Amino acid sequence: MSKKVALTGAHASAEAMRQINPDVVPVYPITPQTPIIEKFCYFKSEGQVDAEVVLTESEHSVMSVSVGASAAGARVMTASASQGISLMNEVLSVASGKRLPIIMNVVNRSISSPLNIHCDQCSTMNVRGLGWVQLFAENPQEAYDFTIIATRLAESIRVPVMVCQDGFITSHCVEMLEILDEKKVKGFVGAYKPKEYLLDTNKPLTFGAWQLPNAYMETKIEQQEAISEALKEYPKIAKEFAKISGRSYGLIEEYNTRDADAIIVANCSTAGTAKEVIDRMRKRKKKVGLLKIYLLRPFPKSEIAKALEKAKAVCVLDRAINFGAEAPLYTEIKNALFESKKKPRIESRIFGLGGRDIFEEQIEEVFNTLLAGKRGGNVYIQ
Repeated sequence: MSKKVALTGAHASAEAMRQINPDVVPVYPITPQTPIIEKFCYFKSEGQVDAEVVLTESEHSVMSVSVGASAAGARVMTASASQGISLMNEVLSVASGKRLPIIMNVVNRSISSPLNIHCDQCSTMNVRGLGWVQLFAENPQEAYDFTIIATRLAESIRVPVMVCQDGFITSHCVEMLEILDEKKVKGFVGAYKPKEYLLDTNKPLTFGAWQLPNAYMETKIEQQEAISEALKEYPKIAKEFAKISGRSYGLIEEYNTRDADAIIVANCSTAGTAKEVIDRMRKRKKKVGLLKIYLLRPFPKSEIAKALEKAKAVCVLDRAINFGAEAPLYTEIKNALFESKKKPRIESRIFGLGGRDIFEEQIEEVFNTLLAGKRGGNVYIQ
């Protein structure tokens, strides 16, 4: 039987991990991800999970152990953030290249230098091309749900998955959410039965073999095809999840977009703030809406274009900066609209770097600028 509880986003992720009960969980602490592994280690100490918890000396080692354990046939889950993602960067592509269904909860945090432990999405945006599926959660409920969905998705297409949430804003703030009955969760994810693994003595295999130019490109093409399968498999799995939870998730979420003249595009926690502004402006007969991105990788290009092409103006809010080029999410959205017959005016705003708050009045100002048909001027919301 499901129950309502008050949890932070970090503890919601740990609760989903507890219910899934993976075989191996390599860990290394880093703010603001640490509460996820702390809580899971508490579950281990209380005998609530059977997982082998491996305390490593760095995040690079976390992913190295994850790769080894997953290749050996174990269901593997871990968590990290910020500099930890940067440090394990070398091994992230190893995990995806070996087609290992590792689940990693990521808490978005700025990257050095200067040192800052607060929220932005630079670390996850920097690795979006390394072959991992990326899901973005707005709140603790979605962080919990996506951890469960990600497990099915990763194991069905044999691609690793990141479940991302915003540091402190989501990871450390308490909200009410619904926790599913444990039997339903276990029934949904099922027992892990890897198709190929190193310890299968009846079917000896090599993982990560040397490849010369006559084979390497074909392997990368197969990897591209595999991650692209998420665009088909994720909606099916999300639909099954809706049957046990009552909560539906698409590739994207459209909030009052159908008749909107002005649409903001965002992901993670800022989407919730934008919804409050939209509700207030709608009462004043302002046709505004929000497009929230759930699945960033693989990128749902056609779905995004369809959702935006009827609007007069679009503004993409990026909580990340891409030095020497346009903001990362803005670049993706502009690319999605390039081939559309109807092209709304599109603008970019970068906000919230290093945890700086974005307020409702700032989002309303963006909407008013779009509705007035004006260019916003400064790309930075400060």
